Amino acid sequence: NVIYQTAEDGLGDTIRPRLEDLGADCSRVLVVDESEQALTLSDERLEQAIRKTGAGLAVLDPIQAYLGGIDMHRANEIRPLMHRVGVLAEKHHCAIVLIGHMNKNSGEKSSYRGLGSIDFQAAARSVLVVGRIKDDPTLRVVCPTKSSLAPEGKAIAFRLDPEQGFQWVGEYDISAEDLLSGNSRGHKLREAQSFLQEALAEGALPQTEIEAAAEQKGI
Repeated sequence: NVIYQTAEDGLGDTIRPRLEDLGADCSRVLVVDESEQALTLSDERLEQAIRKTGAGLAVLDPIQAYLGGIDMHRANEIRPLMHRVGVLAEKHHCAIVLIGHMNKNSGEKSSYRGLGSIDFQAAARSVLVVGRIKDDPTLRVVCPTKSSLAPEGKAIAFRLDPEQGFQWVGEYDISAEDLLSGNSRGHKLREAQSFLQEALAEGALPQTEIEAAAEQKGI
């Protein structure tokens, strides 16, 4: 069972249709009723729901909507809240995924791009950055920036295609910093490969000639 709380998308017109398109069993995707009282990370209803359903996964999207009046920029307020979330996850053997937005400071390292206190990322055991590939509007990349309990994996791309839906693409050559800044290293690699195939289509060429032509194309 999965508990999925979202403050951004409608359950009936957005979340459920997307789940159904992916073949999900929607009877096992559960939601805490917020019609009369908004849910927070410190709300007893969250633990009650996890315990009652035996949920193995709880998703809160975005984290900013579930702070309950806590100042997200103050470490002394965020630290005990995140500790409580960690205890909750361990106590009930439930993975808790918190989705957050990024700030606009493109020059900063990925660990400082999350909105609010750095303590959000400090408390998390795994941090993943998801970003778009500028030159391919259907492509997204999941890039690990922290992995406390396992070796750090490689970036993996997936495609959101209007006709085919969700599709994993595979490993993608890009760092979190390049992904967030819009520097598509994977795209540049494919551009270089295409250039070489075109340049050598009619046979071998001197290396110096290839390098000069590549430099002219910005490769």
